[in-house]
Amino acid sequence: MINECYISAANSVKARARIAQHIYVTPCLPSKAIGNDLDCQLFFKAENFQHTGSFKLRGALSKLTTLNAEQSVVTASSGNHGIASSFAASILGHNLTVYLPTNVSPKKLERIRSFGVQIVQEGDNSGHSEVIARAAAAQDENLIYVSPYNDVDIFAGQGTIGLELLEQVPNVDNVFISLGGGGLVSGIGSVLKAFGDNINIVGVSAKNSAALDAAIRHGNVIDVEHFDTLADGVAGAMDEGSLTLPIASEVIDDLIICDEAEIAN
Repeated sequence: MINECYISAANSVKARARIAQHIYVTPCLPSKAIGNDLDCQLFFKAENFQHTGSFKLRGALSKLTTLNAEQSVVTASSGNHGIASSFAASILGHNLTVYLPTNVSPKKLERIRSFGVQIVQEGDNSGHSEVIARAAAAQDENLIYVSPYNDVDIFAGQGTIGLELLEQVPNVDNVFISLGGGGLVSGIGSVLKAFGDNINIVGVSAKNSAALDAAIRHGNVIDVEHFDTLADGVAGAMDEGSLTLPIASEVIDDLIICDEAEIAN
């Protein structure tokens, strides 16, 4: 598994070269108030300043830059991945179809539509739309399905955050990473373990939707109940046989679960 981490870290170095011209190097901002309270130096890696407002753009660009521009792509997401994939496709010239649930918020629908991609509204929720999108790609050999997280090129792109972290905070010793499907922690974690020095990685989950936390504790993907959470960007189930599970299990040193009151605070 250590070899897989090093391979993933090397893929992030390659991904960074491919996507650098299209992304911001986001700042690492010190939090003096909280840091003083905890008697430590605390920094926030501000990916909210990235194009499209989240780290998801890194993974989407990493994936699409491995494909020919004439390659048609399909994905499913009513949130940050859908917006990021649409932005990436618009600047790289890919023909993209985004599957969205019928109850997608009008604001998100409008933003995704603004990039000129094709939209199919089908499915009761994002998970159902993802199943439909994968089935559509399986039936058409000319379509490439892009997963929000379960793809080596996706988490290689997210790993570019780790490369920036090592440059911005050279003596970092603890890194806290939110857990959804595992793309973010697999990418960043592989880079920090491969190139860093004794960095402790903490995976943080929302109690109301903690699929990866449960999978790591049990050693395989299991069914967990999902409830509404303020941390909706990390909510949802994981694919069986997810590529992220073994890597996340290897790179994560500690797990934390936060309830809704803690998240709100």
